[in-house]
Amino acid sequence: MKEITVDELFTIKEPRIIDIRSPIEFKDGAIPGAINIPIFSDEERQEIGTIYKQQGQAAAKWRAMELVSPKIPELMRTIKAYQTSGELVVHCWRGGMRSKAVITFLEFSGIYAWRLIGGYKAYRNYILEQLPTMLPDKAIVLHGLTGVGKTEVLKQLKKKGYPILDLEEMAGHRGSIFGTIGLSEGHNQKTFDSLLFKGLQDIQGSEYFLVEAESKRIGKAVQSEELMNSKFKGTNIYIHTPLEQRVRHLVSEYVIPYEQEPWYYDKISVGIEKVLKRIKDAEVRKILKEALNDRNFPVMIQILLESYYDPRYDHARQEYEEDFFDVFSDNPIDAAQKIAAKLEELTRGAVPKALN
Repeated sequence: MKEITVDELFTIKEPRIIDIRSPIEFKDGAIPGAINIPIFSDEERQEIGTIYKQQGQAAAKWRAMELVSPKIPELMRTIKAYQTSGELVVHCWRGGMRSKAVITFLEFSGIYAWRLIGGYKAYRNYILEQLPTMLPDKAIVLHGLTGVGKTEVLKQLKKKGYPILDLEEMAGHRGSIFGTIGLSEGHNQKTFDSLLFKGLQDIQGSEYFLVEAESKRIGKAVQSEELMNSKFKGTNIYIHTPLEQRVRHLVSEYVIPYEQEPWYYDKISVGIEKVLKRIKDAEVRKILKEALNDRNFPVMIQILLESYYDPRYDHARQEYEEDFFDVFSDNPIDAAQKIAAKLEELTRGAVPKALN
């Protein structure tokens, strides 16, 4: 039986990772790019666990055999379909009976694959040990009021070949009360850590990385102290964009793609209720409610920016230690071009105070 450690896994070029855990285990956390081919359904896994607790290991193994036996031919065919390129790597939770059984059947079928020693648990422990050591020396932190398009700026810079970490994408959340509009309910900590690890792998060797000035928690995920400290001590670039352009940008991102969906108004209403609890000005609260009831989303967004998000953002800025360099722009593409020019100047040691 061919076996491979987590450390060795990352030396294989484009491995085809087959995760044979149940769907609920896979959803809770997985190696990025892994393919879930479960040998037990969630219900079957629960049944086997109950038998193990009540009747012991032997009875649980017997029931597992009864459940998996009829599935073996289809299981082998499904895994074989992924043998077209790259080496196959099979894993379960701890690299125990499930992966050993599947590898045995694969070898009997003439399909040779690696078994990941320690399974997903070993992978999880490995990346948690490695993450604090992988950060480049310097952070370039993008700041700006809500709606300036910081995420789009990062994407533009990535296209230009700059080393970026898109933490919102890793968290599956846009970092606000409305951060899951049009997305899932956000990634959990395990998924965030896995995507961060992969993101850091992709920029290994870079002297710096570009990142947004997110708060420590992004949706369900929390950034490490090492990452936050690197950001607080980094080089700060503040993007300035006119209010009307910020409103247009947010309408295009949060409203136009989704406003006809049946769930949209209710989800926006829930978010507004949370905001209303934090706004003390009665007149602002009244106007915000009227804009929501009238479905006048541009007006609603402008009120949210002026009365809620902007004051909070200015306060958060005070946590960053180094000076701020200013970029004035009315769209993310132009901002990305000016930031790229600034990065070139930073490497030469000549930095103007603002880019107009």
